Amino acid sequence: MEKLQNYINGEWVDSHSDQFEKVLNPANQEVLALVPFGNRQDVADAAAAAQSGFQEWRSMPVSKRVQYLFKLKTLLEDNIDDIAKTITLESGKTFIEARAEIVRAIENVENACGTPTLIQGEFSEDIAKGIDEYMIRQPLGVCACIAPFNFPGMITFWFLPYALACGNSYIIKPSEKVPLTMTKIVGLMEQLDLPKGVLNLVQGAREVVDSLLEHPVIKAISFVGSSNVARHVYAKGAANGKRVQAQGGAKNPVIVLPDADIEMTSQIVIDSVYGCAGQRCLAASTIITVGDHKDITESLVESAKARKTGFGLDSDVLMGPVISPESKNRVQTLIERGINEGGRLLVDGRNAKVDGYEQGNFINPTIIEDIPLDGELASTEIFGPVLSLVHINTIDEAIRYINAGKYGNMACIFTSSGSNARKFRHEAEAGNIGINIGVAAPVAQFPFSGWKDSFYGDLHGQGKHAIEFFTQTKVVIERWLKEWNRKF
Repeated sequence: MEKLQNYINGEWVDSHSDQFEKVLNPANQEVLALVPFGNRQDVADAAAAAQSGFQEWRSMPVSKRVQYLFKLKTLLEDNIDDIAKTITLESGKTFIEARAEIVRAIENVENACGTPTLIQGEFSEDIAKGIDEYMIRQPLGVCACIAPFNFPGMITFWFLPYALACGNSYIIKPSEKVPLTMTKIVGLMEQLDLPKGVLNLVQGAREVVDSLLEHPVIKAISFVGSSNVARHVYAKGAANGKRVQAQGGAKNPVIVLPDADIEMTSQIVIDSVYGCAGQRCLAASTIITVGDHKDITESLVESAKARKTGFGLDSDVLMGPVISPESKNRVQTLIERGINEGGRLLVDGRNAKVDGYEQGNFINPTIIEDIPLDGELASTEIFGPVLSLVHINTIDEAIRYINAGKYGNMACIFTSSGSNARKFRHEAEAGNIGINIGVAAPVAQFPFSGWKDSFYGDLHGQGKHAIEFFTQTKVVIERWLKEWNRKF
């Protein structure tokens, strides 16, 4: 059985820890590898290597740094199917979903290739007689990413290419549940011949996370995960003087107005709710119908029942398993609580069985109607293939309900009314807004936004925000004239 290693200072090395955890295929519980639960010494080694590599890397012109990213883009494109297969094996999502994830990663590499323009400063001549002033951007130093399990390949690339292009060195901490994907990608990146120490990977769990947050050499932390952990990462990182961007959980509501196209809306909503088995921070969770809801309810139920669950590498499967037995139990417990609160089960996906994969963590698409708006299910991030369906009388009531929630990652509306769409866009309190869109995922040129308990920090991943996050500004005021007249 393969024991995974760390990648430090340009070499694959064993962890200092002697504790290992099994990496399991969630479709059948097959053991794929053993991942070490790294320790503080692993982080210290990576930080020392990254600090050493930073000195050479930051001195390289940005136009040359991005040449490595052009090569990385080609590497990812040439190996996209192999990477996607690894994602499916360890995370459970379908091959099509896994492939789309790497396409998104490549888009961020492409966008970061424009850093020579994005990183430009500002200049003002003659702010006073003979004096010029300008602002430049310089790298921070050693930066690190703490990645989640649900997108093993994509989310690291919200940060990594921008950090490297801006002149920082980097440490990746993949989720211990899905470490194979980034191990494979870092292995491919060896072909780039980056200077030693510029790129590092440390396997592990809680001890590695806390070590990253505490190590004095590390200047910035990027995190994606649950809100509880995001708060911990933000508080501890900031207390140790680090720049932090911490993406938290979500409870993404979708309003459906009576004038929406029922067929289009139903299909888009179903894809949003059940894509990646509901394990994504932009999955639609609560569908809010306004006015007559009979047709949209029937359409959603029909589509949910028709969605096939199974092993993600089987071509006719539309939804894979959730990540672990513990996750399956949690989701099914939340479904039961929703029923106990008074919700009506329209589609029951509990205790799903897939022929040939009886040990898999499968839950079929589930729909619960009329959950209480102040109940547990209405406010809890389920992170599974469960749609909560509620009915509200007016768009104003629906928007007030959305804005009363603690999360603010995404909110969407389906309508053919431009005025209602504009009202929603203006009033809804969420960082990512969708209008006739089920997954309002920003492309790489825009930041992946988030409000309230869905994000802790200021600057988000992707786009210009990433450039700003991974650089610090320096203002220079200079005079070169030998003669000057000191008169006021």
